[in-house]
Amino acid sequence: MISNLYYLFLRWPVFIRMLILALAVICSFGFIIHLIEPHRFPTVFIGIYWSVITAATVGYGDLYPITNAGKLVSIFLVLTGVGVLSSYFVSLSAAAVSSQNAYMEGKEMFKGRNHCIIVGWNERASTVIEHLIKNDASKPIVLIDHSLDQNPYPKREVIFIKGKPHNDETLKRASLLSAECVLITADQNSDELHADMNSIMILLTVKGIHPQVFCAVEILKEENVSNARRAGADEVIQTNMQTSSIMFNSLVSHGISDSILSILTHSNGNHLQYTQATELWIGKTFKEVGLALQEERKLLIGLRRAEETIINPSPLSPFLPGDELLIISGDSIL
Repeated sequence: MISNLYYLFLRWPVFIRMLILALAVICSFGFIIHLIEPHRFPTVFIGIYWSVITAATVGYGDLYPITNAGKLVSIFLVLTGVGVLSSYFVSLSAAAVSSQNAYMEGKEMFKGRNHCIIVGWNERASTVIEHLIKNDASKPIVLIDHSLDQNPYPKREVIFIKGKPHNDETLKRASLLSAECVLITADQNSDELHADMNSIMILLTVKGIHPQVFCAVEILKEENVSNARRAGADEVIQTNMQTSSIMFNSLVSHGISDSILSILTHSNGNHLQYTQATELWIGKTFKEVGLALQEERKLLIGLRRAEETIINPSPLSPFLPGDELLIISGDSIL
């Protein structure tokens, strides 16, 4: 029994063990001095108070032993207590430094909830993180990457988890089961085929652990889009196709790329988003809803019905139950 308690004690962090040892020394000497000089130290609490002041080498002078036995106890307290307290504060400082290093190196476990997980560190991930911070600074963000040596956000704006994202242990340290959404970006150090294969593998791992979490994945080759959807992707971002479409439109209509970027960039206060059609809009025409939304500085540009997105439908088209409005809004997207 005693040996089990001893081994359990050894498993605790060093600073906790040192704290328990320091408290034990202080309380023991406080109790001893109370027994030796009960008139000078009438209660155990007063004895402990003297023990703390003496061990800390503060020495207010309001309490001190007057007998030889009491002075001998005081000598032993100084010789042992100062060393124990010094060791405790040293271990506490070392624990703080170790915790800071673990945070910077991505070794800590994130224990929050309703956070957004970004997989992969690249320029696109950096831009997404910056937009998320500007949109809602209180929303936790967790970055998973195996190539970084330390957290690129040292001010604790983002929690960094170092490890391979298709590893269950890495996702566990990122608290995937408590996450609100996951964004998987393509590996910029691999060719398109292998980058897509890696993204789909990560997607399978994420959905295998937490099937309900919203997961968006970046896919580079169009032929792999269907595989990503089969793997459970809630949204597939076809980076190359989107970029090619913008390039084509810029050739047909010069300067259109800047306009498209202005719509998609949230820093100007506008957000392209879907919103569920309320009972108020059901049965009303696209024109009627559009005019009503303009009074709220919201521009209706289309709708999503089932899996189909319709841009600029007929003004007389009515909204049906389950439809979603595609709008440009100044409201927060999160």
